[in-house]
Amino acid sequence: MPFQCRGNRAQHDAGHSTLCPYSAHSVFLATLAVMKPHLLLVGLGNPGASYDRTRHNAGFAALDSLSENFGEGEWKPMQKFNAVTQEGRIVTAPILLVKPQTYMNLSGDSIVKLLRFYKLDAAKQLIVFTDDVDLPLGTIRFREKGGPGTHNGMKSIVDSIGEGFARIRLGIGPQPKSKDLAAWVLSKMTAADAKSLKIAIDQTPEIVRKFVLGEA
Repeated sequence: MPFQCRGNRAQHDAGHSTLCPYSAHSVFLATLAVMKPHLLLVGLGNPGASYDRTRHNAGFAALDSLSENFGEGEWKPMQKFNAVTQEGRIVTAPILLVKPQTYMNLSGDSIVKLLRFYKLDAAKQLIVFTDDVDLPLGTIRFREKGGPGTHNGMKSIVDSIGEGFARIRLGIGPQPKSKDLAAWVLSKMTAADAKSLKIAIDQTPEIVRKFVLGEA
């Protein structure tokens, strides 16, 4: 039901602010505050159709899998956070699925805004999903903290909040010797490579469930 202010209609139409002290911004903030997530699940990638199915968007693909398992409702653009988000639930724990729309190299900007707004502890309430060229294609690694390696998106996050946050690294394999690294990660995957990556992505819902339940 949409938010409504009560009062004399004539006064309301005349624009008397005393009848409706809530600005559009305050109503927006109240709506955001309805569901405080227990956990942020952030997939790294680049927005736009031209980046779909590229190796560098493995984090977005992982979020799609988590959405299928835990998501509730639709994905929503949230300009305040420079992200699209979807609410969800794991058992009884509310979660927020996040795809930053800042482009990869500024991923930390979106994450720090979310952590500050919801007053969350990155060490306990954040998991980042990212591609990794240092892992064989189709493998997966979970770490509770660590450096960014050669990944620019992870560098942005570490620069913003430090190294103390969990991450799930999805192996996309090393680039061929004849390929530039940037060109390699931004290239489309073959059907065979996409199938191998899906093996890793399909493991993420169970890893996250165990993290929430304290079994990780």
